[in-house]
Amino acid sequence: MRILLVTEDLPMRQAGGLAKHAVTLGNALIEAGHHVDLMGRSDRSYADSAPEIGFKGNFISGFDLSRSNWKEHRLGFFIPMKRPALAGRICAAINACASRYDAVHYHGHLPMVGSAVDPAVNFVQTRHDQGSECVTHLRFKLGAVCDDIDPRSCASCIHPSPGTVRTAISAAAVRRYREETEKCFATRKVIFVSDFLRRQFQRAVPGARLSSASVIHNFIDLRRLRTAAGEARSPISDVLVAGRIDVGKGIGEFLAHVPALFPRGIRVSVVGDGPYRARYEADFASPQVSFLGWRPYPDVVQRTRSARVCVVPSTCEEACSTTVLEALALGRPCVALARGGTPELLRYQRFEGQLRLVASMRELATTAIDLAEEASGMEDIPSQFEADVHVAAQKIVEVYSQ
Repeated sequence: MRILLVTEDLPMRQAGGLAKHAVTLGNALIEAGHHVDLMGRSDRSYADSAPEIGFKGNFISGFDLSRSNWKEHRLGFFIPMKRPALAGRICAAINACASRYDAVHYHGHLPMVGSAVDPAVNFVQTRHDQGSECVTHLRFKLGAVCDDIDPRSCASCIHPSPGTVRTAISAAAVRRYREETEKCFATRKVIFVSDFLRRQFQRAVPGARLSSASVIHNFIDLRRLRTAAGEARSPISDVLVAGRIDVGKGIGEFLAHVPALFPRGIRVSVVGDGPYRARYEADFASPQVSFLGWRPYPDVVQRTRSARVCVVPSTCEEACSTTVLEALALGRPCVALARGGTPELLRYQRFEGQLRLVASMRELATTAIDLAEEASGMEDIPSQFEADVHVAAQKIVEVYSQ
């Protein structure tokens, strides 16, 4: 098949999880014998970031999103026409070349992309987060999960005291966002990376028709994981936390329990970077807690494989954590909060009790201590893993062919 993958998250020097997902899928499809091109933004240089991105096919500079802010935060309300207008730019770029492909697969943050794509195009999109119904994509507000589906409540996500006018405008923006997404999902094929995401959308948009929707979990590249694990070993960590240090990731909340609960002999390593790193490093760095910053993928794999326990403390509702999947594939015990799509990942355990799901941050900390003190040995990397990209790619090609 000739396949076009599309994402606004590339080019980028340090690609996020969504962009890595698209690239990993694209490379697996190429290995399976398909022709795959990747379309991204034209207002950024692909050549400068190509080695870091690691895509094995051709890149197409498709659409310019350089003027996409629209001063929303300065105005203090969500603008009703902003997201449909940005989606229109992507649709126009797809329409310009879609006739050359058997399938067009969008990975991005604008769920109404597809509405203006030629109906004759075999269009599929994957939903990676709660952006199908939430304009901030995270459903996380004031340090907690947001369960409110009233569009008027969304106004406080962009202004602390929105007032009557700002509330009305933001509510209109959210209603339009959901309505256009609903129309797109009713006529186009959609893949949710967890059943949790599908249920969340149906809760916010009860009348939505999802007859062409599928659930295919996130995946890892087992071959790449095995190659990275075969390189020089990193020092052993008792407890490893790896991920972006940002709002909703729960890293600060977890580290706050270390001084009171963790025995002095148990050391915690935090791998990653993000806007909250400096604050957390100032508050929590100690001989017991080390902040290692961003690390290349092979180093992260080595640290994960040699850790006594991996902790994923996200307080937001993760859709389908690849950090959890990598820990499971590498045979490491993993602890996470029982929320979002994480409970669905129990099916990928390699042994009973490998993934421990807990109800509170304190329980997460005490469970991590117990597992670290058990000091389990290093597991072999399996030859097969159900959440491998090569398994998922076959399922996705079936969706293309429907």
